[in-house]
Amino acid sequence: MLVRPFSRADTNDIVIRMKAIQYSRYGGPDVLQYVDKETPKPSPDEALISVRCASVIPGDWKVRSGALQEMFPLSFPTIPGRDGAGVVVAKGASCEWAEIGDALCFVTEHTEPGSNAEFVTRPRDMTVPKPANIDFAEAAAMLHAGVCAWIGLLETADLKSGENVLIHAGAGAIGGMAVQIARHLGCHVTTTCSSRNADYVRGLGADNVVAYDQTDFAQDSQEQDIVFDLIGGDAHEKSCRVLRKGGRLVWLIAKPFEDVSAKYGIDSRQALIHDRRDTLEKVAALVSDGILIPQVSHRLPLSEAVEAHRLLERGHNSRGRIILDLGEQN
Repeated sequence: MLVRPFSRADTNDIVIRMKAIQYSRYGGPDVLQYVDKETPKPSPDEALISVRCASVIPGDWKVRSGALQEMFPLSFPTIPGRDGAGVVVAKGASCEWAEIGDALCFVTEHTEPGSNAEFVTRPRDMTVPKPANIDFAEAAAMLHAGVCAWIGLLETADLKSGENVLIHAGAGAIGGMAVQIARHLGCHVTTTCSSRNADYVRGLGADNVVAYDQTDFAQDSQEQDIVFDLIGGDAHEKSCRVLRKGGRLVWLIAKPFEDVSAKYGIDSRQALIHDRRDTLEKVAALVSDGILIPQVSHRLPLSEAVEAHRLLERGHNSRGRIILDLGEQN
């Protein structure tokens, strides 16, 4: 992997190679290939980032499998990966917003070449400066999970201090961020997780933990103002039952469910995820202030992306994001 800064002549005139994860058709984890390919060239207003760490999220395997192809149509071959962190090594001709050596966190869309590559090009609006108090692995775990939690609780649920909030899957990457945000805002936080993760989510700030392998949360979580549903399926109807009349049920795309919120007098709202820079900056500020701590569950080399997808697809990951290491760490 090249670690020296590139000149503009390098990016325009020399074919520089990189390692990346790529797939050319929908399918299981085995469609992922560890390949050598040409490094992308930044457009005039973009920075070329040498990726140090990249995330692997549940959406990556769902898109790869073809389950979400109507929502996220792909042009093959494509590179997976929703976010990452790295260092600027080159700039486009009119890129004035970044300097060589800047450490950045960045996001990519499912429908474009993603973060699971040694280099990626990004415009300013898809980046924020890396908080100095975290390493590159934590930085790669920060944005997508934090943004989903922020949008779900603040922009969609309109969470207020003092409210009772139930967060499903509190030991997951998004759930863990949501627990920390709700606790910071002065809410009473209940979360569901497996019994083995109970102490972990208490450490994140949960006041009450419902272990789903021991207790039915519908029997132990009454009179919630808000439920943040990261599960779907049967959890939807049960979540309606634990909410007060007029309570807010906020959900992300997960298992399909029949919306019965009207039957219970519940306000059901889908959290629509975006990558607006102002939201990225709010998440980064919470991390910089030490309020929000990104969680990393596993660290694997880029070449083991197949194993990362298998762990997620089998439901064998908790306590944060799976991170792929791509280069020198600091």
